[in-house]
Amino acid sequence: MSKSGAFFSAAGLLARYGGLIAAIASISSVGVSLSLSLPLLSFILEARGISAAAIGANSAMGGVASILVVPFVTPLAHRFGTSNLLIATILIAATSFVGFYLIDSFAVWFILRVFMFGSITMVFVLSEFWINELAPMAHRGLVLGIYGTVLSAGFAAGPALLSIIGWQGALPFAVGFAILALSVLPVIFTRASSPQVDKEPPTALFRFITVAPLATFSALAFGAVESSLLAFLPVYGLRLEMDAGLAALLVSVATLGNVALQVPVGILTDRFDRRLVILGCGIVGIIGAVLMPFASSSTPALLATLFIWGGVTAGIYIAGLAHLGSRFTGTDLANANSAFVMMYAVGMLVGPMSVGAGLDIWDPHGFAIVNAIIFTAFVTFAIVRIAFKPRKSDLLS
Repeated sequence: MSKSGAFFSAAGLLARYGGLIAAIASISSVGVSLSLSLPLLSFILEARGISAAAIGANSAMGGVASILVVPFVTPLAHRFGTSNLLIATILIAATSFVGFYLIDSFAVWFILRVFMFGSITMVFVLSEFWINELAPMAHRGLVLGIYGTVLSAGFAAGPALLSIIGWQGALPFAVGFAILALSVLPVIFTRASSPQVDKEPPTALFRFITVAPLATFSALAFGAVESSLLAFLPVYGLRLEMDAGLAALLVSVATLGNVALQVPVGILTDRFDRRLVILGCGIVGIIGAVLMPFASSSTPALLATLFIWGGVTAGIYIAGLAHLGSRFTGTDLANANSAFVMMYAVGMLVGPMSVGAGLDIWDPHGFAIVNAIIFTAFVTFAIVRIAFKPRKSDLLS
């Protein structure tokens, strides 16, 4: 290879990995603010005497917003550019977050949830499209495992930060706004490496759900569990008579499990049948949820259960993303990511409402019971899908 060829090859690699680092850093910063905001808003509503079912309904508006905006992500990215749209949506989310502090009306909070979480949904679609497009084929699971690890660290940092600064007053809102606003900087510095939607996206977004149903339904299951975890695990802790700081740290422990275990899960998806990896993660989801009520009498036992449960079950999301990246490129990958996140959004709609109602019905262990039901339904679907879909035709579809 000539010196000029080596230079351009090195420059291309630098741009690729620089773009990967920037996209992961940006979405992880958004994750910090998101994981700070969900328990923060739940604490505020709980203190106002709002029922768990009503808190769940308000939290579920994030899922409604996501379902509404996902079909518009790739058309808007085609028109305005991936990086430009990513910057705009981050700033909309930051502005909406401040609105929760400025406006007390519970009814208006439903509207604010739509704007904030609709914007954050677009951020996730665009960032994961960026990461998946640039990830090397042979190590896609590893790269996505690193993404999951860094994102999970951000999710763990949010509740931990909240336990330090407290949930009352303007400070948590100011901190969340600042983190969101600063997350645009990595995007600005590496916008040249962002992938583009070069052709007009097709309108048949739902066909991507049917192409790889096990992958997309893994997003639904994880969306239901993760959104209910962020919104209601602190409330579960309060119902177990923990103080607010320890209740908030339950989320951090679960997400720290993600930090520790996402890279190993990602490596497994590079080496083994992804269907079995997903199935194994789902089975751990059932076992962990069943164990929670028994472990709740001992704080160390509950923390250990949440650490393993949170870390392993998140693997179903990473495996699904790896599959999409191996199947699609360009505009098709952007649409596949949109369908994937849409199913995650459906989970966001189902999870908090179900868990909120479960907490009211089975106080205090409704959180664990409903999550056990969700994982049992998913594992049943996965077993049926694996049994009727030969591995040789497609590892995950």
